[in-house]
Amino acid sequence: MDILRAIVTIVYIIVCIALVVIVLMQEGKSAGLSGSISGVAETYWGKNKGRSMEGALEKSTKWLAVGFIVLSVVLNLI
Repeated sequence: MDILRAIVTIVYIIVCIALVVIVLMQEGKSAGLSGSISGVAETYWGKNKGRSMEGALEKSTKWLAVGFIVLSVVLNLI
């Protein structure tokens, strides 16, 4: 049981570090003045957001957050 706890703890630490790094890599949501100027381009990028780097970061943030919660529960039960 101690080996399983050690493995889950190591995976938990890796997920925590990856989650912090990915959140810090994301752009802010406040567009400011540039957001009102680039209204036409915003609709194009909004359609293809899932294929962009920002879309990939958002998807990986969601999956890492789910993994973080699951691993937290598992560590609490062990």
